[in-house]
Amino acid sequence: MTGSLRMLYPEIQPFDSGMLDVGDGHRIYWERCGTKGAKPAVFLHGGPGGTIGPNHRRLFDPDLYDVILFDQRGCGKSLPNASLEANTTWHLVEDIERLRVMARFGKWLVFGGSWGSTLALAYAQTHPERVSELVVRGVYMLSKAELDWYYQFGVSEMFPEKWEGFVAPIPEAERGNMISAYRKRLTGDDRAVQVEAARAWSLWEGETITLMPDAETTDPFTGDEYAVAFARIENHFFHHNGWLEEGQLLRDAGKLADIPGAIIHGRYDMPCPARFAWLLHKAWPKAGFYLIEGAGHAYSEPGILDRLIRTTDAFAGKAS
Repeated sequence: MTGSLRMLYPEIQPFDSGMLDVGDGHRIYWERCGTKGAKPAVFLHGGPGGTIGPNHRRLFDPDLYDVILFDQRGCGKSLPNASLEANTTWHLVEDIERLRVMARFGKWLVFGGSWGSTLALAYAQTHPERVSELVVRGVYMLSKAELDWYYQFGVSEMFPEKWEGFVAPIPEAERGNMISAYRKRLTGDDRAVQVEAARAWSLWEGETITLMPDAETTDPFTGDEYAVAFARIENHFFHHNGWLEEGQLLRDAGKLADIPGAIIHGRYDMPCPARFAWLLHKAWPKAGFYLIEGAGHAYSEPGILDRLIRTTDAFAGKAS
């Protein structure tokens, strides 16, 4: 890598936004940034249960991109908040298609990180003809091995003091299946129990996604309202294995064969082991593969951010 690290583009406001009725009682918040009529793109946030933020708009050159960002079902400004009804991977895949049709884009660049990479792969494998390029960061295949690594045994050995906080709301007898134990509390009727569980679940993620402790990254995970939506929806998806067959996204990677792309992953990504990004790279050789040294999971890690900006610039035809 030569020269200085690339940083986010300057702050920008959406030039359009609204609520899209996607059926099943859900209305999703969307916003559109950059230059109308420029290169189409869609940004898929993480979680499941996360939300879009102002900095996500800044991953794309606003002069060269026309970007749609949206809060997935039950997330952020989308309504009803924290709803689990009719909220699956495949509902979200079709919501992405509805947004593409609404914007009248023929094809678009699809950009997703963490859970957003899972959703991006599911969308691209379902609608490959609609994807001009695919950028995935912090690759997550939602396999049993990945879920066990983060919620049963693995990351627990790297962050023993954080793990104590994560298991604290769960009686020892129920710790053999942490996802199920949390589901009982997150979907129960006792609000105090739900909030306690949601905060512990969310904080576990917020404190393990960066290579070094970073309060700015962790703080959003600590608010009760955010934590409840985040934990309920994420746990709901993981309890159901994302409504994916085991190994499905890797098995079907051949459907991406003609799509240019980039796989960007931190060497020390704790939630999402680098092995799965490597396996995707081998199954989808047309994509550039960038394993970033000295980086964890978050897109804000300097080396990851640098590569993301260089990648979106390159796909818009801008010289690095």
